[in-house]
Amino acid sequence: MWPLTVPPLVLLLPLLMCPGLAGQTLFQSPEEGWQLYTSAQAPDGKCVCTAVIPAQSTCSRDGRSRELRQLMEKVQNVSQSMEVLELRTYRDLQYVRSMETLMRSLDARLRAAGGSVSAKSFQELKDRMAELLPLSSVLEQYKTDTRTIVRLREDVRNLSGSLAAIQEEMGAYGYEDLQQRVLALEARLHACAQKLGCGKLTGVSNPITIRAMGSRFGSWMTDTMAPSADSRVWYMDGYYKGRRVLEFRTLGDFIKGQNFIQHLLPQPWAGTGHVVYNGSLFYNKYQSNVVVKYHFRSRSVLVQRSLPGAGYNNTFPYSWGGFSDMDFMVDESGLWAVYTTNQNAGNIVVSRLDPHTLEVMRSWDTGYPKRSAGEAFMICGVLYVTNSHLAGAKVYFAYFTNTSSYEYTDVPFHNQYSHISMLDYNPRERALYTWNNGHQVLYNVTLFHVISTSGDP
Repeated sequence: MWPLTVPPLVLLLPLLMCPGLAGQTLFQSPEEGWQLYTSAQAPDGKCVCTAVIPAQSTCSRDGRSRELRQLMEKVQNVSQSMEVLELRTYRDLQYVRSMETLMRSLDARLRAAGGSVSAKSFQELKDRMAELLPLSSVLEQYKTDTRTIVRLREDVRNLSGSLAAIQEEMGAYGYEDLQQRVLALEARLHACAQKLGCGKLTGVSNPITIRAMGSRFGSWMTDTMAPSADSRVWYMDGYYKGRRVLEFRTLGDFIKGQNFIQHLLPQPWAGTGHVVYNGSLFYNKYQSNVVVKYHFRSRSVLVQRSLPGAGYNNTFPYSWGGFSDMDFMVDESGLWAVYTTNQNAGNIVVSRLDPHTLEVMRSWDTGYPKRSAGEAFMICGVLYVTNSHLAGAKVYFAYFTNTSSYEYTDVPFHNQYSHISMLDYNPRERALYTWNNGHQVLYNVTLFHVISTSGDP
């Protein structure tokens, strides 16, 4: 097995995330056959997290691969030469066979004539000899073809030796083994990038307006668990009694308002805190504290369950109202519900939900009053809360579920259109999705993470 040459994994911190880029192929050179993975670019243009790995086509620039391709080209050339030679020698052989009868006839006549040849017979012999003149060039061609055959035989011998040497070096299962090694390396790099995705929020980028569509309130999202090739966008206009969900094939189609299908929910929604997770929509059923899991492919409700004690119908909304009592979120660790109960005196409760049964797995009382929160989102098990939904908002509070502790933060948040009614983090794209006064907007986030240099990533 020849050495597998892989450029090093480059990690620069703090880690900056951006929508639609992290963990996905940003650049692939068709000549080089390598893929560049990165999270985003910092405001100063510096690439923050980069991993360069072989494309799954496997080591197209490896020296042995080049040699193999060159050998295959030689084999093809030899094959074509052999075909031409075969056609030519077959043609010449037919000509020689036809001349064989003529030569025998001439030989018989010469033997019969003995020592005397009449003028007439001499002329006939002369004519016959003229017919044999082209045979000279045919024989010369045979000599040339013979030399060609010798060269081809030598080429075949050399090719066989080279292929045998490569086969010995690669081993009996060299290609398959190399393919598995590359795939395993790629998986490790992706796992490393996923770990690097978690960290403390230190910055939110300027807004990126994707589209202006719909009313003042609403929500839009992509599937947080879908593969990178799946870029569908879901769009839900309004904050109560809505049932129509538009599914766009790609983000480009969403921007253009084309190539979409419509889902009509069997039960209306309340608020804007919906989330799409692994092919299903999770939302709050209107005028209830019921969580509904609606499966898009089967167009059916898979499960629904009450969230114990959760307020609803504008009992404990965010500061902007809008029946935002229950807010569902997905981060790197799974599905979450953010809400409030009377028992918690109106403070925000964070609960981990089982995505299959919707049962509460564990809950935390953050101590932060929900009516004072503009919006909230989860990143890596940390709940981040903004202090307003209006202009001048900032990320003001963070609650860490892993330590059941909190801290006050001061992360600027540019509220360009002055009224945010939906704010959610997408761990696949590592971006914040917002609905801001009828505008669909994205934000990059900057996460800081200290990495241990010991052990595997």
